[in-house]
Amino acid sequence: MTDADGSLAANAGDALTDAPILAHVTRGGFIESAHRASLVVTAPDGSVESAWGGVDSAIFPRSSNKPIQALAMLRGGLTLSSRHLALACASHSAEPFHLVGVHEMLQAHGLSEADLQNTPDLPYDEDERTSWIAAHRAPRSIAQNCSGKHAAMLATCKLNGWDLATYRDPEHPLQRLMAQTIADLAGEPVAAMAVDGCGAPVMAISLRGLAAAFGRIAAGPSGSLEAAVTDAMRTNPEYVGGTRRDVTALMAGTDGLIAKDGAESVYAVGLADGRGVALKVADGAQRARPVIMAAVLRRLGIESAAYERLEQAPILGHGQPVGAVVAVGL
Repeated sequence: MTDADGSLAANAGDALTDAPILAHVTRGGFIESAHRASLVVTAPDGSVESAWGGVDSAIFPRSSNKPIQALAMLRGGLTLSSRHLALACASHSAEPFHLVGVHEMLQAHGLSEADLQNTPDLPYDEDERTSWIAAHRAPRSIAQNCSGKHAAMLATCKLNGWDLATYRDPEHPLQRLMAQTIADLAGEPVAAMAVDGCGAPVMAISLRGLAAAFGRIAAGPSGSLEAAVTDAMRTNPEYVGGTRRDVTALMAGTDGLIAKDGAESVYAVGLADGRGVALKVADGAQRARPVIMAAVLRRLGIESAAYERLEQAPILGHGQPVGAVVAVGL
C-alpha cells in the first residue's frame, strides 16, 4: 500500500494513529481500553458535513466495497434476482439459505462451485461453524463469506465472454470495470490495490469517498442500477449478513438505510436522502464498530429499532456483564 516514495503508507498510518478516541471499554466503571476511529458524514453532493479524524486518507474498505462492486457488475450487463443481488453484496454467514442461494446463482449461469476461486473457509457464523466442525466438514469456497460476490463475478465474466480462469487478476476487464465504478461513485481514483482475504483485489479509497458512494447508491432514482442494489439489500438484509448479524439488524430496523460491514472494522451506511456515513476503527477491533455507528446515527436523528442490538457490547467477568464498549466524543 505504498507509492514509490512510501508517502501513501505514511499518510494512511498517520491518519490511523492520530484518529480521535471514539470508544471506551469499561470494566467496573474503570476505563480499561480505548479505540481510536475515523468517521465521516457526507452530504448528498459528497461534501463533508461532519468528520472525526483524517477522512481523506486512503483506506481499504474491504467488504464494504461490495455494494459498489455489485453495481459495477450490473453496469457490465449482469441481471440477478433480488435475493441473488443481495448475495453479490454480501459477506454472508453461510447459513443454509445463503449456500442454497449461491448454488442457484452458479447453476443459473452454467457454473459450479469448482469455478469459485475464493479461499475455502468454514462458515462465518459461529453456530454454523461449530456445526461444520462437529460434522468434520472441510472448509469450502462456497462457505466462505465472499462466495456470493465471486459467483456474481464469474456470472458477469461468462455473460461478457471474459476469461473465467483469471477473473481475480487486477488487469482483468471485470476488475478494471470495478475500479472505474468505485472511482465514479467515490468521486476519486482508486489509490491503491492489494489482495483481499478472499483472493480478489481490494481497492483503496478515502473514508469520505466511501461515504459519498454509499449515499449515491442509497439515493439512486427509481429504475436506476443504484436503486436495484439498494432495493435488493433492503428487501433481503438477511442475505447481506445473516440472521445473527448487526448489519442485518441495522438495515431491517432502519427505514431507507443500506449498510455494509467490512474487515478491519470498516462500516459504511447510505441514507435515502443521499447522505453517507463511513467509519474505520484504527486498530481493526470489530467490537467498537457497531457501537460507534449507532451513536453517530443517533446524533443524525435517524430512528432505528436496531440501536439496542448494535449497542449491546458487554464486557464479561466470570460470565457476567461487568462493563461495556461505549461510544465517546460524538
